[in-house]
Order: sequence, then C-alpha cells, then structure tokens
Amino acid sequence: MSSIHRKILRQYWGYDSFRGIQEDIIESVCSGKDTLGLMPTGGGKSITFQVPAMAMDGVCIVITPLIALMKDQVLNLRRRGIKAAAIYSGMSRDTIITTMENAIFGGVKILYVSPERLMSETFIKKLSHVNVSLVTVDEAHCISQWGYDFRPSYLKIGDIRRLFPDTAILALTATATPLVVKDIQQRLGFAEENVFRMSFERKNLAYVVRKAEDKFAELLHILQGVQGSAIVYARSRKRTKEIAQWLCDSGVSATFYHAGLELYEKDNRQKSWIADKTRIMVATNAFGMGIDKPDVRVVVHIDCPDSIEAYFQEAGRAGRDGNKAYAVLLYNAGDHAKLQRRISETFPEKEYIRKVYDHLAYYYQVGIGSGMGTTFEFDIDKFCHTFKHFPVPADSALTILARAGYIDYIENQDTQARVRFLIDREHLYRLDGNDKDEDRLIVTLLRNYGGLFSDFGYISEDFLAMQLDMKKHEVYQLLRSLHIKRIIHFIPEKSTPYIRYTQRREDSEHLIFPKEIYEDRLQRYTERINAMLRYAMSDDRCRSRLLLEYFGETKTKDCRQCDVCLASKGSGHSDGQIADAKAKILGLLNEGKPRQITDIMSLDIPTELINTALDEMLREEEVVIEDGMITYP
Repeated sequence: MSSIHRKILRQYWGYDSFRGIQEDIIESVCSGKDTLGLMPTGGGKSITFQVPAMAMDGVCIVITPLIALMKDQVLNLRRRGIKAAAIYSGMSRDTIITTMENAIFGGVKILYVSPERLMSETFIKKLSHVNVSLVTVDEAHCISQWGYDFRPSYLKIGDIRRLFPDTAILALTATATPLVVKDIQQRLGFAEENVFRMSFERKNLAYVVRKAEDKFAELLHILQGVQGSAIVYARSRKRTKEIAQWLCDSGVSATFYHAGLELYEKDNRQKSWIADKTRIMVATNAFGMGIDKPDVRVVVHIDCPDSIEAYFQEAGRAGRDGNKAYAVLLYNAGDHAKLQRRISETFPEKEYIRKVYDHLAYYYQVGIGSGMGTTFEFDIDKFCHTFKHFPVPADSALTILARAGYIDYIENQDTQARVRFLIDREHLYRLDGNDKDEDRLIVTLLRNYGGLFSDFGYISEDFLAMQLDMKKHEVYQLLRSLHIKRIIHFIPEKSTPYIRYTQRREDSEHLIFPKEIYEDRLQRYTERINAMLRYAMSDDRCRSRLLLEYFGETKTKDCRQCDVCLASKGSGHSDGQIADAKAKILGLLNEGKPRQITDIMSLDIPTELINTALDEMLREEEVVIEDGMITYP
C-alpha cells in the first residue's frame, strides 16, 4: 500500500517521500483504524488526510473551525486537480445543497465543513447519502473539555460517528497535553487507543523570555537585531493598531490584523505580508492558523498569552523553513497581575452571568418562555455600551451561557457577499464604457447566478475568481467599480457575530451552570495561567524542556540556545572561554566602525560561543545591535 501512497504524493504534490510520522498515520487510517496524530505547527498535517482521500473510494469529510484555512486548501487542491469543496456558515442554502449533491454523486473527493454544520438537520440528512471514506477532525483538542480551546459544536461529531460506525476517524492537533490526548480518543469513540506522536521539539527555534519594562523599545530592539519577516502578537485589537502605527513611525514596515477587520482588508494585509511587501504583522490570535509562510524569522509576544498551548502554537509559526528563528516573550511584573485578572474576567461570577443573560433578553425584547430558535445579529460594543458592561467579562459570560446550552454565540460568522443588478437586462446589453474585465465579470454573474435582476443573490468571490482566473481582491475591485457606476448594488462579505436562543428564555434565577462547564473549567484555566507564569518567570530551566515536558515528552535535553541555556553553565562554555570570545568581539569593534553581525560570526569562534558572549554583552549593555549592525552603546 505504501507504494500507492507515495505515487499519489508524487503525482499531486511532487514529493518523493513523506516526512516524520505522515506515512505511519496514512497507513493506520487506510487500514481502517481510528487514529490520533500529534504534529506540531508546520508538521504537514494536511497530507495525512489528503493522500488517503485520494487512495480510498468515497469522500473524505474534514471538520475544521478555520474557515480561512478551508478556503485556501480548497483552492490549492483544485489547482492540483483534486475535487475539493467547503461548506461553512454564511453560505446560501442553495449553494450548500448543490455542494452536498455533488458529494453524493461523486463530484467531490475532499469536503471541508465547519463544526456548526453538524447542528443542521438538512446537512446531516444529506450527509447520510454520501459514501464517506474517512472523517478527519482537525484542531481535535477543541472536542476536549480539558483543552484550552473547547468548542461545544465539536461535541456533535459523535453524530457522524453514529451515522458511519465503520468509517475510521483521523483526529489531528498540534497542541495536546496527555490528559487531552486521552480525552480526545474517548470523546470520538476510538475502538482502541492509537496515537502517533511527532516530537514537538524545534531544533532551529530559540525560545527567549525578555524582562522588559519598556516593551515597545525592546520590541524595536529585537526587530532591528533580527532581520526578516516577523509576527508580533498582542492581546487586543486596539493594541495591534497602536503597535503597528508606532513601528511605522519608527521606520519599520508594519500592518495590523484582527477579527474585526473587513474580510477584504484581512485578505489584502495578509497577502502583502506573505509577499514581503510588509515586513511585520502585528496581530491578535485571530491571525496565523493555516497561514503558510515558512520564512518567519521571529515571533514576538508583546503580551503574555493565557496558556502554554496558545503560546506554543503561535510561537511555532517562526522558522518553518528549518532555518534559525526566534520566539520571544516580553514579560514584566505587570503581566503577572494581568494574567491573574484574566481568571476572573474569563470566569465571572455566576450572578454576573445571569445579569448578562437578562440584559440580552432586554436588548432583543425576548420575554420569558419565548425566543427559542430566534437568531439576532450581535454588536457586542453596542450591547456593552447600552448596559454598562466591560467587553471582556461580557464576552466570557456569553461564552459560558453558550457552553451551558442556553444560546449559540458565534463570534464571527462569515456572511456571503450579495449582488443585485440596478439596471434591466435590455439596458445592460446596451452598456458601453466598461473595461474588458468588467464585462467578463457581468457575463460570469449572469451565467452562474439567477434572479439578480429582481432581488439580491448570494455570490462567492472565491468562485468568481476561479471562473475568471483572477485573484479574489481583483474580483472585489471589479465588483466595487460596477457598484460605483450604479450597474449593480454590491454588499461585500463580512464577519457578523450572532446570538441564537437554543431554548426558550428562562428566568435567570433558574439558570444552571454544571460543574464541568464552570468549576472544572475554571480550575483548568487557573492551572494553565499558572503554567504560563512559571514558564515566563523561570530562569533556571531550559525553555524548550519546559515546553516539551508540559506536553508529556519526558526524554528531553537542554536546547543550548534559549536565553536560560545561554546564560547558565548549561551553555557548556567556561567563564574563560566566554571572556576570550568577548575580547575578540571587542577587538573587532575597536577598529573604529560598526560591524555587521556576519563579521562577528566569521570570527574563528564556535557559533554557540559567539551567541553566548553576545547575549551577555547585550544584557550588560557593552554593545548594541541596530539595523543588523553591532557597535558600542
């Protein structure tokens, strides 16, 4: 069977061999075994279900919460000649039914679906007629109550298990503790434990914690010292904008990204950064999932994440090309208080949650005993302003209400773009003055979408881009141009949060928050906060070892490149060796001009010893590094 899998790999992806544990996972699922694959960011997870999908009869269902990843993978697979499709929130009912019928009749090999789709009776009914070859659960830690990113919608995956009891399930995740590993398999109903682990060790990635009172100055210092593409993670949307503006004012090319931006803005900023037109991406944790940019040289966390899992996944986006890269956490005494405060903000008092539930009902005029099944667009800023709530605890209260089953709270539902023609067909054919691409777009709209003269119709910019052999942002600009000319009314796609009452409104005094929803999760969240604090505050344990041991790897060794290793005797260099290296570096600088880092690295000194000496000299402010040049302060 291996030869068939390698042939498929070569035919569609152009590779001659698999990496790491890819082939072991593929062999396992193709033999019908439920399988859990633990693979770090950049480990090549997609290949482990895409190759079996092509080797087996039927359709591979891929459940993932990452809509941007879905869209990218579908486009990439289609370019390789693989029949792929995706179904996610915001698509029109007709589009969903058409896609499902294509899957039923053999027009799809890989079908991506968001977990929310599993709550739709129509979807489940259609799915029952599909010949399903494999069910893949991406981001599988989301199914575990013990995971850092639990999502109630993932619990519906059990419905597919009951629908296709003899079909293998492949669960994939890049972050799972031993407890979560066991829980994933139990919740997915594995016949027997079957786990393939790829070590999470990243030998090319140096983990660094910098104690910094002035984080902006330290950030600039790092970005000037490490050349190349970078990601800076910040806690809030407002902060991403402030940091990006400050970097630009300091002469560094930067932009910002968060979930609140319009989709076309996200797309344009992401493309600019990937193409190296923008060097620094300052972002919330909404950025990075599924982003394939291998040459990120440094990931900086200017704010401390609330879990090792989140930190490890985000830091792991550096150095995916295998070359030296850095993951830097900026930390100071204020972070300790902020992290402790997040516990009460993430798990507010139950009385506060009841108050938010009541205010939600007042906001939408939902009476006790009514509201079941009703859906509302939700503007959290307006809600908080109306009832004098702070956004973070209000958001947490809504999340707990959703986990307890009283509402659905979808923070960012993609709403499809819509179009309506403003002139009738006869006048449309007599138009002149449009450019060639605008006319091509009009013809493509007429061929693929009906009823656009009488009412708004949902359109897919991704689909139009494929039909016209254009990029999505080019299609968007054409649609905007036709809108300005008053030929069409174009409503762009956007992310819209919404609230849905999953049961009738209760008297808030009767709300029940089960122990596993509140107390147990509060305990686990507190443990994760404390683990993150231990990592940030530790100065006597190798950073890499601390991370690996958290994820259950016991056979670890010092990385010899993190800040702790370089600053300790564990670096393997005597004080005399370090002093000699410092003297040679200072001797080179004494020639009277700043030197490039490459000049220092060309000295007849082992690289590890240079790094150790330089790290001490920078800490003691004997030298500074600016724009890749090293000189005296």
